[in-house]
Amino acid sequence: MHFESINEIIDFAIQKEQEAVDFYLAASREESMSGSKEMLIEFSEEEKKHKRMLEELKVKGYAEGVEDYQFKWIKDIKRSDYMDDMVYKPGMGYRDILIVAIKREENALKLYNKLLAEAKSENAKAIFKILCQEEARHKLGLETLYDDHMAEMGD
Repeated sequence: MHFESINEIIDFAIQKEQEAVDFYLAASREESMSGSKEMLIEFSEEEKKHKRMLEELKVKGYAEGVEDYQFKWIKDIKRSDYMDDMVYKPGMGYRDILIVAIKREENALKLYNKLLAEAKSENAKAIFKILCQEEARHKLGLETLYDDHMAEMGD
């Protein structure tokens, strides 16, 4: 992929976050179990936060937006490395919904890492680093939920 400007990068990322919001909201409408429905809505809210962050970055301007961002290392516990991709189906169990969400975050992180490696300008690299960190943070949170759930199940 080739981007002509920082705004094109941000617009691309906003579109990806909106796709995730739409996915989780559509899935929540298909669920009959209130717990699964609520969890999917919560996932959509997390994606909306990412989208708002990107929209603010675009409004503030690249320099101010990146300057305010706090970069920090996000640990990769690599649970997703041992999971197969799954396609969402209405009525999936909690564990499987978590796997779908974890794999979606993993794929987003891989995409942004690939784009980071291909980026030519330092500004573009900074944007992709932010996106990588946000996806890594979300992935870690979901993997932690998964670990907690599996521990409760005795695994």
